[in-house]
Amino acid sequence: MTTDDGDELLLRLRSLTAQARARAEVQRSQVELAIALQRGMLPRDLPSPPGVRIAVRYEPACHGLNVGGDWYDAFPLPDGRLALSIGDVQGHNIEAAAFMGQVRAGLRALASVTGDPGELLARTNDLLLSLGSDLFATCTFLRLDPATGLLESARAGHTPFVWATADGRSGIADDEPGPPLGIQPGAAYPVSRHHLTSGGVFVLLTDGVVEGPALPLDEGLDQVVRLAGVAAVAGLGTESLAAAAIKGAARVGHEDDAAVLVVALGEPGGARVQP
Repeated sequence: MTTDDGDELLLRLRSLTAQARARAEVQRSQVELAIALQRGMLPRDLPSPPGVRIAVRYEPACHGLNVGGDWYDAFPLPDGRLALSIGDVQGHNIEAAAFMGQVRAGLRALASVTGDPGELLARTNDLLLSLGSDLFATCTFLRLDPATGLLESARAGHTPFVWATADGRSGIADDEPGPPLGIQPGAAYPVSRHHLTSGGVFVLLTDGVVEGPALPLDEGLDQVVRLAGVAAVAGLGTESLAAAAIKGAARVGHEDDAAVLVVALGEPGGARVQP
């Protein structure tokens, strides 16, 4: 190799290194933008009706380019009942994060028209289809009456929620789901009814908490069932249960968003967001 050849090789290496650094900077900027977008679209405060306690935990996927579209939400309905939702948008990029914002905003807007979980998901599904996006989302929507503990729920292809009571019973909701939002025109979403008793808890979560290459879904859900059962019997707070549940995200074996929302009756009022 001549001196000229060596100089040319060094120039090429410098050029490739500069290109690689530029691509890495663009990718890092995209991830930072998507994470900021996620954070900005999640609620800063949660409602605090008397006798109801809500706690959430949220871990964004920020490894490499894996930035997803998980969300949680809670807000009062016009009739005084409480709306709770959690969901997961397909994909791990800025588009998924933006679509998450559209789904959450659509749910809130349509909830002013109907609070029925099944009808609300059906209308949101139609709205998303009208936008013409290639993305879809899974979702669980609950309507809770704090005065009676009556809880009505509907699921759009989402991971089932977990429940536990203060007298030692616990399990996984066996309600029938409808299809994910944004896929099937005219889809129906069956409504299930449950009772949240004093000292009991309901745990809503996304699949990043309970499912992955290193953790089958059934096993992940069983772990949360055990946690919820212990928390309800021992009278632990919703904050402690949410913190314990989100730790499952570290065991699933993949890099994905993870969100947990816990609601309980019979604890001091108030809600605190600690993602």
